[in-house]
Amino acid sequence: MTYTGKRLYKSSTEKVCAGVLGGVAEYFNIDPTLVRLAYVLLTLFFAGFPGIIGYIIMWIVVPSRPVDNPYNTPYQQPYSNGQQPPYNGQQPPQY
Repeated sequence: MTYTGKRLYKSSTEKVCAGVLGGVAEYFNIDPTLVRLAYVLLTLFFAGFPGIIGYIIMWIVVPSRPVDNPYNTPYQQPYSNGQQPPYNGQQPPQY
């Protein structure tokens, strides 16, 4: 049985160190800067140690986003209804 709902992944686009906080921001669909700012403030408020250990644990535990599907980002959806993706100024690949 595979889980098909929303999953937490490390971000590959909103990455500063390991992509953990960027992944949390993508999961909750909020600005990554706000997540980073909240993390820094909470880490400083609680003397830094729990926040740093928590970040390292999430760095190890949270998986990276699979790259098998080019539409596997939270900002793009596949064109399953026969439409073509919008023109982005690049030449289409020649097969």
